[in-house]
Amino acid sequence: MIEHTTRAPRLRRAYGRAKARFGASFFKNVAVISLGGVVAKAIGACYRIPLSNLLGGYGAGLYQMAYPLFCLMLTFTSFGVPAAIARAVSAERAAGASHTGTVRAALAAFAALGTAGALFMALTAPLAARLQGDVGLTRCYFALLPAVPLVALIAVLRGYFQGCGKMAPTAFSELAEQTVKAAVGLLLAARAADPAHAAAAALFGVTVSEGAALLLLAAFRRAERGGRRLLSGRRPAGAGLLTAALPAMAAAALLPVSQMADSVLLVRLLSRHTARAVSLYGLFAGNVASLIGLPAALCSGLAAASVPVVSACFARGDEAEGRRRTYGAVLTSLALAVPCAVGLYVAARPVAALLFPSLSPQDGALLVGLLRLSSVSAAAMAAVNTLAACLTGMGRARCAAFSMAVAVAVKFLLQWLLVGDPAFSVGGAAVASNACYLVAFFLDLFYTKKKKPTARQYDHNYRARCGKGRRIRAGACGDAGGGRRMSAHGGAPLGGKLDRGGDPLSDI
Repeated sequence: MIEHTTRAPRLRRAYGRAKARFGASFFKNVAVISLGGVVAKAIGACYRIPLSNLLGGYGAGLYQMAYPLFCLMLTFTSFGVPAAIARAVSAERAAGASHTGTVRAALAAFAALGTAGALFMALTAPLAARLQGDVGLTRCYFALLPAVPLVALIAVLRGYFQGCGKMAPTAFSELAEQTVKAAVGLLLAARAADPAHAAAAALFGVTVSEGAALLLLAAFRRAERGGRRLLSGRRPAGAGLLTAALPAMAAAALLPVSQMADSVLLVRLLSRHTARAVSLYGLFAGNVASLIGLPAALCSGLAAASVPVVSACFARGDEAEGRRRTYGAVLTSLALAVPCAVGLYVAARPVAALLFPSLSPQDGALLVGLLRLSSVSAAAMAAVNTLAACLTGMGRARCAAFSMAVAVAVKFLLQWLLVGDPAFSVGGAAVASNACYLVAFFLDLFYTKKKKPTARQYDHNYRARCGKGRRIRAGACGDAGGGRRMSAHGGAPLGGKLDRGGDPLSDI
């Protein structure tokens, strides 16, 4: 009893300090979006069980092989957009500026970009199917076409709500996505005549689910505005929005781009020593990836909720507080993800038997080994997602993109060395994935700790270039931002260069 009474005040004081640092709404937002992400992932994982039974090994391989090109289109139309829009909206709110025009311009710009991505996907689908070794994939690609512009609009609306500190719309839209995808996908796949048609039907369920999520987000936005029009207010230049969002999009897009390359490279490397290359790829990229992503889904709320918090700190010029909040978010991510990764390693066999009972004994044993190998990625992925989101909030999305580029290069090198070797086979892909996330984590951590030059250092650099003894004005020598603190709305439509030039290339 004495121990309990002495421990309780300590816990209350610790919670009070955390609440004072992050704010009560931060924890509420984290809980809402994390719970929504976990439930959505759980629905997706449960959906995989009957879907695998309906599709079989060949159909599941087609289903997974169609995703990389789809994700490639999303890469150039929507990846990283929620974080970029959230950063812009939160910075504008911190500066007391209106963000309605930013949302309107973003919706118009990314709707056009998403439509262009869908048209490009329609033109390249037959070529991609031939490169991947199965012309049946063309039908799968066309089933996903309408989803590309829908996802772009969803990304903008989610970013807007996250920037306003409202995570419930994102959580509910994710739940709607997974629920509709599971229901429609299974219904259509069950009515298909063969595995190839069943895979295309299940993928069309993805398109239907994105439409449902967009309608739900639009309803939230309309309710927030009291029934007024969705698009209203000042409209900044759409081209400026796209340019300002590019670093965040690149940071989020590199891994999906690499997965598109994986669908070609891994299948070709596996084909050197096995006739089951497509099935093995489907086992790794489908069954294993769906389970490895669960800890990251659990921590997704931390990543989403951290962007507006960190962005507001940097917009006010309080970089030290922004870094403290970043470290707190990353440590919390690891505290949640590491136990999940350990549990996945220890319970790999019963998890595989429970979730994928239709697998042959050979594939079941292989799945267990892949899960244990990939448990490192389960923890590292969650931490990387949180760090990359916080770097975007700091205005250092280019640093996150550079880190991921180096990590992806390491992954490709290890895949080339290991996957073609029969001793490693598809297990080499798991080893390469682990290395990829670990490299990205440590590089992101380095850039988080690295401080930008102070105003005095900028002034010293200007004097060195322009000549000693001369009076240097802000913006001299052609440096954008010129060491000035700019308002959250100045410089670019998406919050632009927020503090001392914002997101300079020299950060890399």
